[in-house]
Amino acid sequence: MSLKLYNTATRRKDTFAPIDAKNVRMYVCGPTVYDYAHIGNARPYIVFDVLYRLLRHEYGEDHVKYVRNITDVDDKINAAAAEQGVPISEITEKTTKVFHEDMKALNVLPPGVEPRATAHIPQMVAMIETLIAKEHAYVADEHVLFDVPSMKDYGALSGRNRDEQIAGARVEVAPYKKDPADFVLWKPSASDQPGWKSPWGWGRPGWHLECSAMSKEYLGTTFDIHAGGIDLVFPHHENEIAQSRCAHGGAPLANVWMHNGYLTLEGEKMSKSLGNVVTVRQLLAKWPAEVIRLNMLKTHYRKPLDWTEERLRETKDNLDRWYRVIQGAGMRNAENPPSEFLDVLGDDLNTPAAIRAMEDIEDRTQLKAAGDFLGVLQQRPEAWFKQIVSVGMAQEKDTALGVTPVKTYSVEGIEKLITERNAARKAKDFAASDRIRDELKEGGVILEDKPDGTTDWRRA
Repeated sequence: MSLKLYNTATRRKDTFAPIDAKNVRMYVCGPTVYDYAHIGNARPYIVFDVLYRLLRHEYGEDHVKYVRNITDVDDKINAAAAEQGVPISEITEKTTKVFHEDMKALNVLPPGVEPRATAHIPQMVAMIETLIAKEHAYVADEHVLFDVPSMKDYGALSGRNRDEQIAGARVEVAPYKKDPADFVLWKPSASDQPGWKSPWGWGRPGWHLECSAMSKEYLGTTFDIHAGGIDLVFPHHENEIAQSRCAHGGAPLANVWMHNGYLTLEGEKMSKSLGNVVTVRQLLAKWPAEVIRLNMLKTHYRKPLDWTEERLRETKDNLDRWYRVIQGAGMRNAENPPSEFLDVLGDDLNTPAAIRAMEDIEDRTQLKAAGDFLGVLQQRPEAWFKQIVSVGMAQEKDTALGVTPVKTYSVEGIEKLITERNAARKAKDFAASDRIRDELKEGGVILEDKPDGTTDWRRA
């Protein structure tokens, strides 16, 4: 298989050639843990999880190093803690725990390393000192700022001109800046904010600096792939490049830059002002995790994705068909999927084409293998058709997120009601029989009646 990837930096799709085939290195920007992840947040973790699986297949599991960070010091976290009247640590610990649970439910493989920003303050301070010494940063009014004009080709990744850089950066306007585009590397902290000792006083790092320091710590000066959402191209990734290259003598931060497209909800941008932000946790209370994951992959990662209920229902139908095909295949480790499947997947993660290729696979074992590659078809078919909406989450009530319990039945509860219904039918109490049938149907359970009674059922 030849792996080709589109590189945002070069604006073209090239054959991937790692720096070291025995040490392939990838970094994906992780969550800022101030709130539960919404479905747009989840898109990069799912699509680049497929890339991680593909790299492991091509180069071997022991030869791929994947780093995805946790940003646990940020002004958004401070604001959330102040709004809720709780300690900052309570916000970060709870949100990180939920994030891990959500990713596990979506069958996103954990990264090899998951560094937290707060555990890498010394590395950030050291990078700032280097940038100051090389005259790419300066101290002003207890802040340390990156001197944007000191880097001749700043803005190359995004292709923004000077005016667009200033307008799009949303950087703080401050009299102590030498240039309006200069951005913060270190800022002072108030007594009620997280802070650390530094040569410039008590303070905390800027967001962009965190990823530069952590990627250097675990992947080296230059690594193979840096990925994230398209919203991070500017200013976050642009500023990462500036910090890292200027600190390391011009060496590239990453050779390939990959970005997934935006996600809208029923044709609209998600926003708190519109009240249409849907979290992963809310979706897991309504849809099987594999439906959410596969639905994400049915659109090419670089294209915009409109998330709709109709598409989710179509995706559920896809999975139902495939689970019927693999019945009897068992859960043993499958052979490799067909070469046609791997070839299209290797063409810049063309997951829509890979999914279409799966529709033509007739061999149960090969279909199961293709599903493994995309992170679906992980259950036994009989369990798939009898599953509760989600494991444990359907019954959770979280009014802050708008999640209310969904009417579901356990397997034991369903079988108890079927036994009662069979007894009612035998006693010719058809009113009771119909009531139980309708009750189960309302809870998403379809009974399959036979002349001698009802023994089989499935989830709708």
